Amino acid sequence: MTFPITNIALIIAALSSGLLAGVYFAFSTFVMQSFARLPVDQGIAAMQSINVTIVRSPFIAVFLLAAALSLFIAVMAFLNWRGTASVMMLTGAVLYIVASFLSTIVFNVPLNDALAKADGHTAEAAQLWATYLSDWTQWNHVRTVASLLAACAFVKALF
Repeated sequence: MTFPITNIALIIAALSSGLLAGVYFAFSTFVMQSFARLPVDQGIAAMQSINVTIVRSPFIAVFLLAAALSLFIAVMAFLNWRGTASVMMLTGAVLYIVASFLSTIVFNVPLNDALAKADGHTAEAAQLWATYLSDWTQWNHVRTVASLLAACAFVKALF
């Protein structure tokens, strides 16, 4: 049995990872496709607006909380090794930290930063937008799957 604080961390990490997976899933399955159907300048403007808004929204708190909890859970897995449960704790933590949190910072954020500087009315905008839609969505698929699998691993660790 883990310490009660670890169980609470696992529950909150599972919920936050699952919630994030749902947000990413929405973007991967219909939001980005909807933006792709808009004229280039409107699609770019819509995504630029989201990128400004999201860092000031509750999303960022959940995103950072899941990362902090994942680090805590990884430490607790080592400090209180319990075989399969600890393996699941570490699996969830690594999935979230590496494939969701770090991939966001390393891949999605630089794409967002480049898009922030774009003028949707220029000749280069169409190529930038096409590349952005493809690359950003591919990395978003990674974080969708990673966040969902992390949530599953955290739940498995509880049982």
